[in-house]
Amino acid sequence: MHLPLLDQKELKLSESATLSQKARMLIQQQVSSWDLAKTNYEGLKRVKVRNVEFDNCSIRVQFNPERIRSSAAKVDAKSIQERACFLCARNLPKEQKGILYDDQYLILVNPFPIFNEHLTIPDILHADQDISCRLKDMLLLARELDDFVVFYNGPRCGASAPDHFHFQAGIKGFMPIEEELVNLEEKDLVLPKEGCGIYMTDNYLRKVITVVGEDIEMIAAWMREVIGMLYFLNEDRMEPMMNILCSYDNGEWRVHFFPRRQHRPKQYFDQGEKQILISPASVDFGGVFITPREEDFVKIKASDIEDIFEQVTLSDEDWKRFRVSLLTCL
Repeated sequence: MHLPLLDQKELKLSESATLSQKARMLIQQQVSSWDLAKTNYEGLKRVKVRNVEFDNCSIRVQFNPERIRSSAAKVDAKSIQERACFLCARNLPKEQKGILYDDQYLILVNPFPIFNEHLTIPDILHADQDISCRLKDMLLLARELDDFVVFYNGPRCGASAPDHFHFQAGIKGFMPIEEELVNLEEKDLVLPKEGCGIYMTDNYLRKVITVVGEDIEMIAAWMREVIGMLYFLNEDRMEPMMNILCSYDNGEWRVHFFPRRQHRPKQYFDQGEKQILISPASVDFGGVFITPREEDFVKIKASDIEDIFEQVTLSDEDWKRFRVSLLTCL
């Protein structure tokens, strides 16, 4: 298989450079050599942002017209079958180059960025979006890409390519959750374990399960437990609806699970003035609402954000069931 790799000389870094350093240099190289990436990263300077404040959190609303491709992506089986997979190496634009990671993943610049430094990390093989056997991969990536937050959108929760497995990563310091939830976690520890703690937070507009610790094997094991418990709340037995954020700092992983019950809110399908074209995924759950239409950026209110989260996050009843299941693990 031919992979469009950028060699070490093109990265202008030594062999001892970290993966984060290589990834950031990749972004610089691609922005300077690939017109599409250059245009869209320059466009981030003109993106409009405003904050909507709540009691214990802030939602940053971003008007980013280039994200219409993701927000309005058709992810039904027929549409996917009829289009070429845009994450397969053979279908990448000729200008797009990447870095091979662990002989399995291709680290690429996302040409339609949300973050000032935004990566897409697909498997080199065409495989379904399914996290169950890749949890440790996510943790290792987060440790190696320690300047970034690594995230996963489930196949029914914002992944615009549910037919091709991929992670994404965005530079740290962009999503409000990175700072806000640390303080809330102190109040919501439900399962203290040696080398690992599990938190449940439901007073944060959306429901969040957080796994924190230093032991990679234990963190991966508890990630599997969380997903396994969510399977029991999922009647169709497909992968539970969820988004995941993962970061690594000072020898410790922090993994946020956002369990879901719905992909898109009713506002997405409304007509006329009632419509708000928003399709929440990991970054939205991280506290940055992406609006690809300026009219939605202008009109979205705190009550709309609360309502959207209420629709797409796990129900109160299932949240209580999950908590009972978790406590039986003590």
